[in-house]
Amino acid sequence: MGVQDHLSFENKVVLVTGGSRGICLEVSKAFAKAKAKVIIVYRANDIKAQEALESLPGSNHLTVQCDVSDAGQVSMLFDQVKATYGQIDIVVNNAGMGYHHPVDKSSYEDWQQGWNTILGTNLIGPSNVCYQAAQIMIRQGNGKIINVSSRGAFRGEPEQPAYGASKAGLNSLTQSLAQRLAPYGIFVGAVAPGFVETEMAHDRLQGIPGANIKAQSPMNRVAQPAEVAQSVLLMAAANDWMTGGIWDINGASYLRT
Repeated sequence: MGVQDHLSFENKVVLVTGGSRGICLEVSKAFAKAKAKVIIVYRANDIKAQEALESLPGSNHLTVQCDVSDAGQVSMLFDQVKATYGQIDIVVNNAGMGYHHPVDKSSYEDWQQGWNTILGTNLIGPSNVCYQAAQIMIRQGNGKIINVSSRGAFRGEPEQPAYGASKAGLNSLTQSLAQRLAPYGIFVGAVAPGFVETEMAHDRLQGIPGANIKAQSPMNRVAQPAEVAQSVLLMAAANDWMTGGIWDINGASYLRT
């Protein structure tokens, strides 16, 4: 039993983007177990979203299809949330993507496509989610926004530079909003995981490449999604004085001062 098992978010409405798989499926399950009403936001896979919804304990949960890189869809998402629940207490911004487009091996067209696509999903999309959430939370006089960043924001990502830059930008956005929204009683923070053993990462964790990734941590492994989910719940329960914080969740695979 972990610390998160003693937390309660009863009567809280929690919106989780990218919540039908990987890290944030575990986040969704953890909040539901803690008695929250969870909104799973997913981009395209209806079957996975329905399976995720059915896996949540408790009731009064919801799935909403939304491509967060589309500003209009983000606006409609929050209209639906307001109509259904009338409030939103916690937002977890996890929707993201990344792929390789190294500067020395990509065409100019592929280079531009990488930046436009990845920044649209990883930074512009979350910024619009933050904006819409903030409008509701300002009227409420409270709320928490937790952005899922990455250790790549600090150490660099030579194979996927737009991914690293998007997460660095997300950290800056987090701290800018933490300062601006604190007078309204709104907490904004970020968790920055290292490598996590999700379904999407399975192939990369095989063989010698996988062993090298695991060896980056002195624990000789990568994180489990539930470990990252625990950090999100702990941040959601943190006192307001921790606003603006960026928590490293990487098993000492990358340290900064």
